[in-house]
Amino acid sequence: MINRVVLVGRLTRDPDLRYTSGGAAVATFTVAVNRQFTNRNGDREADFISCVIWRKAAENFANFTHKGSLVGVDGRIQTRNYDNAEGQRVYVTEVVVDNFSLLESRSTDERRQQNNANQNPGGYQDKPASNFGGNANNNPAPQSSSSQAPASGSTSNTPNSNPNDPFANNGDSIDISDDDLPF
Repeated sequence: MINRVVLVGRLTRDPDLRYTSGGAAVATFTVAVNRQFTNRNGDREADFISCVIWRKAAENFANFTHKGSLVGVDGRIQTRNYDNAEGQRVYVTEVVVDNFSLLESRSTDERRQQNNANQNPGGYQDKPASNFGGNANNNPAPQSSSSQAPASGSTSNTPNSNPNDPFANNGDSIDISDDDLPF
């Protein structure tokens, strides 16, 4: 059987971090994931997916994300049910997160927060995100540099910017015959 979920989207609110009576951290949050198609009006709709993450990864997630953060989560679908205070049966479907990644650089995130603060005067200032993700093994892992925006003042990001790159096209045409190809 296979039960795997991979989502990329933005948080609809700050994660809700709580602790069980046994001391285990658990964070719940909702990820808004845009659909690949538009409706009749040309608007792109979104699905709002409930997620839960446990232990140290939950603490890391709550510390480094906030409303609007772009995140990637990997986990599994879980269904459960319980009887509420009125005696009605409540069914819940959620993603139990095993791994997550922060998909924005800190500077991009802070810039977006600043724009939101300027548009919402009197709103609260969210905490900055970090370039660290978490996983089920509770080991924070640095976000790969390939998904981070280049630092300000860095050199241009052209193919010729690294002279040690053996695959850089230095303006010369590449002469490859069919005999050179492995297929």
